[in-house]
Amino acid sequence: MNNRAHAFLWGIRQFRTSLPRSRALRTYSLGFCKPEVIHSKWNPRNHLLNGFDEGLQPSVRYLFQDIFISKSVAGCTQTRGIIHAAGFKLDRILCPRRLSFDAKHSFVSDGTSDHDLMKTNFHHTSTEDVLTKKMRPTPVNYKKLAQECNSLSDVLDTFSKAPTFPGSNYFLAMWIIAKRISEDKRRFEKQLMFSHPAFNQLCEQMMREAKIMHYDHLLFSLNAIVKLGVPQNSLMVQTLLRTIQERISECDERCLSILSTALVTMEPCMNVNALRAGLRILVDQQVWNINDIFTLQTVMRCIGKDAPFALKKKLEMKALKELGRFSVLNSRHMFEVLAAMDHRSVVLLNECSKIVIDNIHGCPFKVLISILQSCRDLRYQNEDLFKSIADYVATTFDIWKLKHVIFLLLSFETLGFRPPGLMDKLLEKVVLEPGSLTVKNIVSVLHVYSSLNHVYNVQNREFLEALASALTGCLHQISSESLLNAVHSFCMMNYFPLAPINQLIKENIIHELLTSGDTEKNIHKLHVLNTCLKLDESTYKSIHIPLPQLPLTASHPNEKLAEVLSRLLEGDGCFSRNVQLPHNYHIDFEIRMDTNRTQVFSFSEGDASSATNMQRVAVLCVPKSAYCLNSNHLRGLMAMKIRHLNVMGFHVILIHNWELKKLKMEDAVTFVRKKIYSDEALATTDESV
Repeated sequence: MNNRAHAFLWGIRQFRTSLPRSRALRTYSLGFCKPEVIHSKWNPRNHLLNGFDEGLQPSVRYLFQDIFISKSVAGCTQTRGIIHAAGFKLDRILCPRRLSFDAKHSFVSDGTSDHDLMKTNFHHTSTEDVLTKKMRPTPVNYKKLAQECNSLSDVLDTFSKAPTFPGSNYFLAMWIIAKRISEDKRRFEKQLMFSHPAFNQLCEQMMREAKIMHYDHLLFSLNAIVKLGVPQNSLMVQTLLRTIQERISECDERCLSILSTALVTMEPCMNVNALRAGLRILVDQQVWNINDIFTLQTVMRCIGKDAPFALKKKLEMKALKELGRFSVLNSRHMFEVLAAMDHRSVVLLNECSKIVIDNIHGCPFKVLISILQSCRDLRYQNEDLFKSIADYVATTFDIWKLKHVIFLLLSFETLGFRPPGLMDKLLEKVVLEPGSLTVKNIVSVLHVYSSLNHVYNVQNREFLEALASALTGCLHQISSESLLNAVHSFCMMNYFPLAPINQLIKENIIHELLTSGDTEKNIHKLHVLNTCLKLDESTYKSIHIPLPQLPLTASHPNEKLAEVLSRLLEGDGCFSRNVQLPHNYHIDFEIRMDTNRTQVFSFSEGDASSATNMQRVAVLCVPKSAYCLNSNHLRGLMAMKIRHLNVMGFHVILIHNWELKKLKMEDAVTFVRKKIYSDEALATTDESV
């Protein structure tokens, strides 16, 4: 034995003989056997455990800054007052000894006594190597455990037989198993997990170990525990959140990604909000040091919609800086990320759209839906992107399920985009196989085609008849609101199936619609039904459904158009503003002209009575939302209104308010003149000029 080892053991003997034997060992809540130190300035916070079993790192706090070895008598170490001169201080920091469990699952020593420690040969090995080799049991490998076990209960059985440190590996193994089984089996396995007798013991062990784990293992554990369905308000989850919050300064780039992934799925609470606030501070400091694109996107998704705009802008600039490194997956994912943080970056969306368009083939259905829903949330309209998705689905129509195509069309409808090719493909499919439609499919298809006002000239009648026949076969199982939605869509398309309408106008059905569900929306749709039955060519003109009167909607006609008409018609006496019509219709301006639309009459009673060929002209100032995206194709409600105004004797003129807004007053007068007067009147005016 060399001189160094001899001096080491001599110091141990001197220290042991200086300690009295009057106090027994106390077991602390963390589970370690540790002597009670009676000292006025002693603080238990000085000995918190923040290390782990996989090596020492400078940023992690360890168990004993100064390790004192005291004499063991009858299995218990006894100390009374520690005199600093009596102990010795090791030159290097030692990692705490590994833990093992007795049959009652409490922390005890793993079998190495002080006497055995004194016999250890330090001649050829370091202190840490000896402790690692002699006193550390091998931790359980969660990947191997997940391969050996077939259920969550098997993992808990393994834990109850021989618990090892760390307990986080058992939760990770259970989450791996839960991911690979079916949804129904997963639900059943979770119930068995919660009722397993070892589950509470594992949770207790997890809480004791929280302060001594590596930070990334702690974050992985939290993510697995939440995904396994452990209630967020449970003591274990809240303890982990609090511990993560206290040690957030240990967070590196990898930990940022794990923590963001865990927080995204958690409901707001005090600890979650505090942790998210700390995460934002860290991200603000470390954003330019993030190298991995997926980590950047995970962090962007987690910071939330209520994050400061400056932080959102900084993350946007970082993403633009890394745009050249974006993969196809990164580009697809960026839409959902920006929607999650409610930040509309047109430049970033445009660049990602180009990559998505170039790699559209093979894009999964869920990704397509996510992109379209994110575009809706961000109010981002890219016709090239929408057309690319629609053309891809239309080209590969036969490989898609019918419900997938309908769901895509519903997403397009919310964006106001009409894909004619894809809608024609679905129309032909419905005509050939109407029996393949469910009630939900029928209502959805009717809603899309009526809202986008899509008419297929070749088979439009056959399409409506096929849908009416399929709906008639489902009347015994359809709800009142679904029936109303379907009939409302039929009426918008000027088609009136007998059986569904007869079912809808029954007294009990009307009463149910007026007293339950979204009554305001139901009343509005029933008014539309009443109007269509009266004005359109139907066999129900004598039927009137008694309904409460709708409140008059406040209308504010375009002031610029009013000034243009005043200049064009030389005064306000030749037009009327905000005209209320029967059937809850109103028009912005009304003009009275001759049938050839060459002459304007004033609203004075004499002029009106002398005009035998008077034509009422309705001037409507319409927004872009009245048309399908970037087209002149009217949407369903506006098309139905124009149809009904024509039935009431009006000639309808549409003025685009976005075009009128760009023009100067002189150009606006010329623009409106061309809209109001017929070509014949304009030609006569030009000749006279």
